[in-house]
Amino acid sequence: MAMCYKKLWKLLIDRDMTRADLRKKTSISPATIAKMSKGETIGANVLERICAAMQCDVGDVMTYVPDPANTSKGKKVVSR
Repeated sequence: MAMCYKKLWKLLIDRDMTRADLRKKTSISPATIAKMSKGETIGANVLERICAAMQCDVGDVMTYVPDPANTSKGKKVVSR
């Protein structure tokens, strides 16, 4: 499973903010910003702080990207 934070990065650009500005406004660590840059998951409390600071919804900052290795690729599941 991977998360995509491109919406957040675009929102920062639209609001003329940097990632450092976001860190200062939300008190999140540089390590958390790094995790987000890699598409890794972060805690719900961090998402809540980001949404509060940016006055937006979770869907405005991230999307879920399914892992292709975990999809069935059209295979039927046989129940017994």
